[in-house]
Amino acid sequence: MKIDKYIKNYIGGQLVDPIPNEYLDNVNPATGEVYSFIPDSDEQDVAMAVEAAATAFPAWSQSSIEARFKILNRVADLIYQNLDVLAMAESADNGKPVNLARKVDIPRAEANFRFFATAVKHFASESHHMREGAINYTLRLPIGVVGCISPWNLPLYLLSWKIAPALAVGNCVVAKPSEVTPMTAYLLSKICIDAGLPEGVLNIVHGLGGKAGDAIVAHPKVKAVSFTGGTQTGKMIATKAAPHFKKLSLEMGGKNPTLIFDDCDFEETVKQVTRSAFSNQGQICLCGSRIYIQKGIYEAFKEAFIEKARLMQVGDPQDPHTQLGAIVSKDHHDKIRGYIQLAEEEGGTILYGGRVPEVNKRCKDGYFLEPTIIEGLPLQCRTNQEEIFGPVVTIQPFEDEQEALALANGTEYGLACSLWTSNLTRAHRLGQQLEFGIVWINCWMLRDLRTPFGGMKNSGMGREGGWEALRFFTEPKNVCVKYGFDDGAS
Repeated sequence: MKIDKYIKNYIGGQLVDPIPNEYLDNVNPATGEVYSFIPDSDEQDVAMAVEAAATAFPAWSQSSIEARFKILNRVADLIYQNLDVLAMAESADNGKPVNLARKVDIPRAEANFRFFATAVKHFASESHHMREGAINYTLRLPIGVVGCISPWNLPLYLLSWKIAPALAVGNCVVAKPSEVTPMTAYLLSKICIDAGLPEGVLNIVHGLGGKAGDAIVAHPKVKAVSFTGGTQTGKMIATKAAPHFKKLSLEMGGKNPTLIFDDCDFEETVKQVTRSAFSNQGQICLCGSRIYIQKGIYEAFKEAFIEKARLMQVGDPQDPHTQLGAIVSKDHHDKIRGYIQLAEEEGGTILYGGRVPEVNKRCKDGYFLEPTIIEGLPLQCRTNQEEIFGPVVTIQPFEDEQEALALANGTEYGLACSLWTSNLTRAHRLGQQLEFGIVWINCWMLRDLRTPFGGMKNSGMGREGGWEALRFFTEPKNVCVKYGFDDGAS
C-alpha cells in the first residue's frame, strides 16, 4: 500500500475521481510543501455516495452479525499489517511525530474496529413483562444511511471511532474526513477493498466542509449525522439537520481544566500534566489547557512544569526523539500565535515558549511552535474562555476546593477535566460536582472503549463509545405481544 499523489473518493466500492474533476492542495505542515491533492467534491459526489449506500443497505443490514464481525476484523488486521505506512501518512498529513502515530493513532484505529466488531455480538435489548399477560421487547434496528464527519487532529483514530459502530450494527456510511488530513482515510478505502467490504457499505467523500460536508448533512436520505469538530461548526450542523429531524451526535470543543491539589503525587503529576498539556502539539480536544494549582505547591510546581516544557524536543516529526511536531496548518499556526499575542495584551506573562523554534533543514518552512506557559490571566479573559487548540496553557493558583471548582466550571465548555489528589473523598466529591463529561482522577487520557464519551454544555450533545455508540446508530422499536393469561376458569 502506498501514498498516492492524487487522492480519490471511495464510492460504491470503487476509487473514483471527483465529478467536478477539481482538487485541493494537501500540505505537509512539517515542510510547508504540497505533497498530494484532495478531491474538491460537491453535492454531486455526495449524491452518488448516498445512492451507493442506500443500494447496499438492504443486504448489509440483513447480513449476519458474524459476517459483519469477520469483515470488520479483517479491516483491523489490515490496519495492523500496514501500521508503518499509515503512521507515516498520518504524520505527513498532520505534522505529529511518527512515533506518536505509531504508538497511539493507528493502534487505536485498529482497536476501534476490533472493539465494535465484537461489541455488536453482545449488544442486547430489553424485554418487559406485563401482568396483563403480555411481553414487550425492544428491537434495535439499523437506521439506514448515516453521515460521519471527522476532524483533523486524530484523523484515522476518530474516523474509525464513528464508522466502526455504524457499520457493526448494519448501517451504511457516507463519511467525510477533514480536508486538512485526508490521506489515512484514503488508505482506509484501499484497506476496505482488500478486506472484502461489500460495495457501497462505506463511502468516503473528500472535500470542504462547506460543500461536501453540508451536502451530507442536508441530504434527505442521510438519517443520522455523527460529527466531531469545532463548536461553531457543530451549531451550523444542528441548525441544518434539525428541520429534517435527523439524529445528531456532536462532539465539539473543550477548554479543559486541570486541578492540582497539594497532596498530589508531585513528580508523577508534573509528568502527566505536561503530557496532558502538550500531547499532539496540544491539538487534542481532551488536552488540559487551564492548569490550576493549590497555593501551597504553586511555585514549586510552576518551576518543575516549566523545566519539563523546556526539555521537550520540538522538531522534525520523523526524528524518533521529537516530542512536539508541527502545527497542522499555517492558518492554525497563525491563529495560535494570535492567541499568544492576545494573552500578553490581556496582561498575561509568558513564563516559557511562545516562539517559533529552529528546526532542521527539511522542516525549515514548517509550522512549529514551542510549548507555551502563561501566568497572570483572570478566568473571564478570552485566553481562558476560548478554545486555542494548540500547545498553549495558562496557570493560576487557588486556595481551596470551592475556588478550584468555580474556576474549573467557569467556562461554556464541559468536555473533560483532570483532578490530582491523594484524598479519595475529595476525588469522589469533586468528581460529582465538576460539569464535564469525563473526569480523570490521577490520570489523563486513560480510555476504556466501553465507557460513554462526550461533553456537556457547549462541548456537545450525545455520547459515543461502548453501548452508547451502538444505541445512537440504531432505532429502538417496541414490540408488544399479548399472549393472554390464566384467569382461573380452566
